[in-house]
Amino acid sequence: MFDRKTEMSVGVFVAIGIVALIYLAVTLGNVSLIGSNYYSVSALFDSITGLKKGATVEIAGVVVGKVKGISLDDDMALVDMKILKEIKVTDDTIASVRTKGVIGEKFIRLSPGGADDYIEDGGSIDETESSISLEELVSKYVFEKEG
Repeated sequence: MFDRKTEMSVGVFVAIGIVALIYLAVTLGNVSLIGSNYYSVSALFDSITGLKKGATVEIAGVVVGKVKGISLDDDMALVDMKILKEIKVTDDTIASVRTKGVIGEKFIRLSPGGADDYIEDGGSIDETESSISLEELVSKYVFEKEG
């Protein structure tokens, strides 16, 4: 019914389509097929109110990674981050939960120190500053005024 030329054309077209889909999935999904462009760092916080998986990790306003996961570890929030390999984080870096704008989304801000030693893959940031809850600040201010 179909000749050999038509079958070959369809086969080539399907192959090109599959390659294009794989390329788009890798490019748009920030997925690496060979190795990884990131290394893992974790930090413990007293509170991360409003921080979500996928939030950005920034140094001086420049995005250098993302929040990979959030879990509970002995009544503290354990935040796992993935940082670009070309960014070296010193072992005296301070990780803070910050808000973009007044009521914007939460992100992690890294404030590097001056140490010569760097955090290795799987290491942790010891110095952290927790999220500031607007509701807690307002209620504290209101109840202090009444008392």
